[in-house]
Amino acid sequence: MTARPHKILTAYSLPFSLSFAALSLLPGLLIAQDHFNPKGFQPSSHTSSLQSALRDSLPFEDERDFEEARRGFIAEPDSRQIIGAAGNIVWDMTRYDFLLTGEDHDSIHPSLQRQATLNMNFGLFEVVPDFLYQVRGFDLANMTLVKSDTGWIIFDTLLTDETAAAAFELATEQLGEFPIKAVVYSHSHIDHFGGVHGIIDETEVTAGEVQVIAPSGFMEEAISENVYAGNAMSRRAALQYGRLIPSSPFGQVDSAIGKGLAAGTTGLIAPSLVIEDDYETHVIDGVTMVFQNTPGTEAPAEMNTWFPEQKVFWAAENITATIHNIYTLRGALVRDALAWSRGINEALYRYGREAEVLVSSHNWPRWGNDRIQQVMRAQRDAYANLNNQVLNLANQGVTINEIHNEYKVPESLQQQWSVRQYHGSEFHNSRAVLNRYLGYWDGNPATLAPLSPTDSAPLYVEMMGGAAAILGKAQELHDGGDYRMAVEILNKLVYAEPQNASAKDLLAAVFEQLGYQYESASMRNVFLAAAQELRNGTGSVPGPRGTSPSLAR
Repeated sequence: MTARPHKILTAYSLPFSLSFAALSLLPGLLIAQDHFNPKGFQPSSHTSSLQSALRDSLPFEDERDFEEARRGFIAEPDSRQIIGAAGNIVWDMTRYDFLLTGEDHDSIHPSLQRQATLNMNFGLFEVVPDFLYQVRGFDLANMTLVKSDTGWIIFDTLLTDETAAAAFELATEQLGEFPIKAVVYSHSHIDHFGGVHGIIDETEVTAGEVQVIAPSGFMEEAISENVYAGNAMSRRAALQYGRLIPSSPFGQVDSAIGKGLAAGTTGLIAPSLVIEDDYETHVIDGVTMVFQNTPGTEAPAEMNTWFPEQKVFWAAENITATIHNIYTLRGALVRDALAWSRGINEALYRYGREAEVLVSSHNWPRWGNDRIQQVMRAQRDAYANLNNQVLNLANQGVTINEIHNEYKVPESLQQQWSVRQYHGSEFHNSRAVLNRYLGYWDGNPATLAPLSPTDSAPLYVEMMGGAAAILGKAQELHDGGDYRMAVEILNKLVYAEPQNASAKDLLAAVFEQLGYQYESASMRNVFLAAAQELRNGTGSVPGPRGTSPSLAR
């Protein structure tokens, strides 16, 4: 890793209590540059060359995101760790301090490092004076606070009780003590409702003191996603969000829409008001809100909100600072890219043409109508292009096992930061679109009822001349930077001979270089977590976080 001109890091990206001079005094920064695994490798010359070319080709001169991410900062707490009731650390921003040194890391895709640095925001921010505030960097999502006549309307309650309580405590310290009059769940993913018990009690809802508002279908989708397949999803989420690897230039650096998943206790309070119609207008404690149901977009049950008097558009998680997942690697129903694009288009023409503030449940807001329309149009076009071009290729005969190598994001979109591939990627999103319309089968009978990998792999190894021949060829491919081809043969060998340490070590080295190269944080985390498991074994996989009975009853 070599020091380079500050194309990625700017002064806007620093925590507001830190200066460049203070960075040299932060503990552990030099240690953080060492690989956390003794078997781990630095980026290869092939990887470094790729990263260097990307630094020259991407629009790093556009720093508007840094200005917007910094705008309105009020305060951050004294500690950048959140401690649970048992003294355990449930959230720790200090583990990402390596992103604040001003160094470009060849072990991180340059665009992803930029996004990871932007997501270092931590604290309370004023978005609209005397009306709308956000607490960012306390969890994967943001907590948004809307000032009503006599209290607060809270949009999204984070993932855990502990982080939600800490976020609301910071807002109370800085803005004064006011009661919560309503909680709005923007959608059915747990990082947007799981911390609700940290800020309100269910008795307040049953007594009519606090309203809980949610989109149509919320309860069914929230329960089905987090309970029915909960065990499998927990394991896969640990891979996607990098919970199995340390935070490091060689490990987990970001989760695209935030830093990562908090630990702690999750729960659910059922909504007292469900938005059933496509559009509904409600006045809650003096605040006029127009809710727009957007089913089948980022979540099966989701809604945007328009504040007509303030010209503020709340985009939930439908518009963030990245292209999102059409298929999320943690596991979920495949989403509808075309419906997503249409939902954004409807919002653009209903609200976007007069909006002065665009705020979302992740990342940072945008200000000014020209800027807002630019972001909304880019996101709309990106999802529409993904849907339409994948179908165009499919109708020409491209199959689900080929589409990710054929679909390319248009150059005009590649030059816009708001639609880079940090969460979703063209690889798994393109396959998801084809799967939605045609299913998982590629039309070849040989793949319709295949053998399990452990049953077929020994024959492949035998026909390729045995382990030694495969290892020799795989090493040659690795040394030449042909990592994906090396995966093809090493994966067969590891399935056939799961105790072959040389095969596992070489496959880990290949996975590692691919992880360094991917822009998508999800793909990076999966590849680097797999490399860690090949080297160290599975060990103890993080178990499901503590869940209150309210989520499963």
